[in-house]
Amino acid sequence: MSQYPSPVPPADSTGPRADASAGLRVGALALDTLLVMVPLFVVSALLFGESQAGDGGASLSLSGLPFLLTVLVAAVYFFACELAWGQTLGKRLVGIRVVSEKGPQRTAGQVLVRTLLRVVDGFAFYLVAFVAVLASPKNQRLGDMAASTRVVRTSR
Repeated sequence: MSQYPSPVPPADSTGPRADASAGLRVGALALDTLLVMVPLFVVSALLFGESQAGDGGASLSLSGLPFLLTVLVAAVYFFACELAWGQTLGKRLVGIRVVSEKGPQRTAGQVLVRTLLRVVDGFAFYLVAFVAVLASPKNQRLGDMAASTRVVRTSR
C-alpha cells in the first residue's frame, strides 16, 4: 500500500464539493425530460390513451387512471435512481448527484421527501424550484431543504 494518497477520490468521498449550479440542475432536468419522461408519456398515451394523426399533425391524450399510473412510474424513476446512485440519467450526464447534508449517503426517507416535493417544486414548469435554487445559498430546491439534501458536482 502506498504512503501517498490516491489522486482520484472515491465516488462517494466525503470531502467538500461545489453545489450544483441552477444551470446544471436545469440541464439535468431537461435531459431527464427528453430522454425518459417524454418517451414514457408518449408510450403510455399510445398504449392507454387517445392518439390522432392526420393533416401533417399528431396529438396524444392521456387522462384518468392511466395518467396517474404514468405519473407514479415517473416518480418511481426519480426515487429509485436517486436512492440507488444519487443521480438520475440527466444528473449523471451533466455530472451532478444528490447527497445528504450530513455526508454522501442519502436515506430512503430523504429521497422520498425530495420525490414527493417535486409536486410543489414542479409548479409552473419547475419555476418554483428554479426560484428556490436561485434564492438558496446552497442552490437547494424546496425538496432539498425539506429533506436535508444538496445536489453537488461529481468529481470527474
